[in-house]
Amino acid sequence: MTHTSKVLIELKDIYKIYGSDGAETHALSGATFKIHKGEFVAIIGHSGSGKSTLMNIIGFLDTVTRGEYFFEDKNVTSYTEDELASIRNKEIGFVFQSFNLLPRTTAVDNVRVPLIYAGVPDKEQVDRSIEALKSVGLENRLNHVPNQLSGGQQQRVAIARALINNPSIILADEPTGNLDSKSGVEIMKIFKNLNDEGHTVILITHERNVAVQAKRIIEIADGKIISDKHNGHSPHPEKIHDVK
Repeated sequence: MTHTSKVLIELKDIYKIYGSDGAETHALSGATFKIHKGEFVAIIGHSGSGKSTLMNIIGFLDTVTRGEYFFEDKNVTSYTEDELASIRNKEIGFVFQSFNLLPRTTAVDNVRVPLIYAGVPDKEQVDRSIEALKSVGLENRLNHVPNQLSGGQQQRVAIARALINNPSIILADEPTGNLDSKSGVEIMKIFKNLNDEGHTVILITHERNVAVQAKRIIEIADGKIISDKHNGHSPHPEKIHDVK
């Protein structure tokens, strides 16, 4: 990644407020930052910090109360639900803590689900799904259903599914949360390798030992960004600062 790498995401003074007058909850209060193409970013915070709300906004699963959201230089703040869904399906590859796999469906068929919705021909669906599973080390588990796979293997299937449409961003929500420590280390290696290959990875976590494996850490507490730092050399030193 270079100093001139493209800005994928820019949030400007984002607020998310639930409830009405007298009973308002500020889930986000003034969140402002940019994420460039090719970054590996961890967003860390305790339960109730606002990190899940932030993930939902970044991933087009929710909208802002006020502020502006720019995605690839387009202001998407006022997009309709259908317009947001279109961006989400094309540009975001989700990886969840609970894997979200179809229980009686093989690894290949779980991975090909996004391609079915995209109208990709059957043979191409299968071929691409097999390649995606090979890329995460599951070439010998293609026809296994989830209960025949370990937790780490199930998460690899979920990562392969997230990659299948070649999204702009991999958005992972507590991806090691249901794994033992050895499997968690293996999954983080996969994310690191994907980032080394040029994928933009955004990781949501409450675990400091997971967050420090990213190249940049954004910390959130009580709905506010309290710190935004790179691990080691910053490719965007003018953009990174402690938030007072």
